[in-house]
Amino acid sequence: MTIRIVVTGALGHIGSRLIRDLPAAFPGAEIVMLDDLSTQRYCSLFNLSSNGNYSFLETDILQADLPRLMANAQAVVHLAAITDAASSFKIREQVELVNYQGTERIARACIEAGCPLIFPSTTSVYGSQSEVVDENCSLADLKPQSPYADSKLKAEQLLESLRSDGLQFIICRFGTIFGISPGMRFHTAINKFCWQAVMRRPITVWRTALHQNRPYLELGDAVEALKFIIGRELYDGRVYNVVTTNTSVRKIVDLIASFVPDLSIEYVDTEIMNQLSYHVASDRFTQQGFEFTGNLERGIGDTLSLLKGANTPTTIHSI
Repeated sequence: MTIRIVVTGALGHIGSRLIRDLPAAFPGAEIVMLDDLSTQRYCSLFNLSSNGNYSFLETDILQADLPRLMANAQAVVHLAAITDAASSFKIREQVELVNYQGTERIARACIEAGCPLIFPSTTSVYGSQSEVVDENCSLADLKPQSPYADSKLKAEQLLESLRSDGLQFIICRFGTIFGISPGMRFHTAINKFCWQAVMRRPITVWRTALHQNRPYLELGDAVEALKFIIGRELYDGRVYNVVTTNTSVRKIVDLIASFVPDLSIEYVDTEIMNQLSYHVASDRFTQQGFEFTGNLERGIGDTLSLLKGANTPTTIHSI
C-alpha cells in the first residue's frame, strides 16, 4: 500500500536528510514537505531522489490549513521548531508561539485527520542531579535548561493531555544532533566546534561544561529512528530517549584536535550554564529493537571533511 508521510520543517538539519532517505525506505510513498523557508534553506530541495514522490509547500504551521494537508497521512513527522537553545532566551515569546502553539495546531490537525504524530523533543528537558537519567525519572529531574527546552516539555505535556481526544503519538527526546545534511546548521556544540576549528577560531566552551557528560545523537541515527517508528507504527504515546552517545566536551575537543591540530579553547558564559553532569539512557528505545550505529569520531570527521576547502591554511587529517 502506498503511504503518505507529512514532514514539517522538512528543509532543516534533520528534515533535509530524512526526505532523502524516505523513498528507499518506503517505495512509492507520497512525501509532503512543509517549510516556511524562514531560514532560506532552498538548497535542501536540490537534487532530491528521482525515485521520490515529492510535493513541497512553503507554508507556516501557524497559518496553514493543516487538517487538509494531513488528510490520509499515515505519519506526520513534526520537525518544525525554533531549535537554537542559546538564542531562545532573547525570543521567548516567538519560541512559545512556534514550538508550543504550533505543536498544538499540528496535534489537533492530526486528531481531525486521524493520523499519528511523531514529535521530536529534546534531552535538554533534563536537569538531573542523578548520574544516569531515563524516561522514568521524577519531575525533579525535569528542569528544562532554556526557553527552547521548556517549550518542548510543555508540548510533551500537551500531547499527553490530548490522548483522551484520540491523538496517536510518540515522543522522542533527541540528544544534541551532530552530522551532515544539506540543511545542516552550526549552532549546536559539535557542529559549531567543527566550524570554529576549520575557521581557525578558538572553540567556545561554556565555562562549566568542559568535563560534563551530555547526550548526543548522530544525524543518521536520528533519521533511522524516525524511519523505524514509521515502519513499526510505534505510536504508543510513550516517551523515548534517542541518544547515540553520552560524552564530555573534553572528549569532543580532543577528537577534533586529532583532525585539526593547534586548537585553542575560549571559555564563555551563557544563561544555559549549570554544574550538572549526567548520562541519558536509551534502553527503552533499544528494547523496541532499534540499534544505534552512529559514531562520534566518524561524524566529526565527515563534518570537517565537508568544510575542509573553506579555509585552506587548515590541515585536516583524514580518518
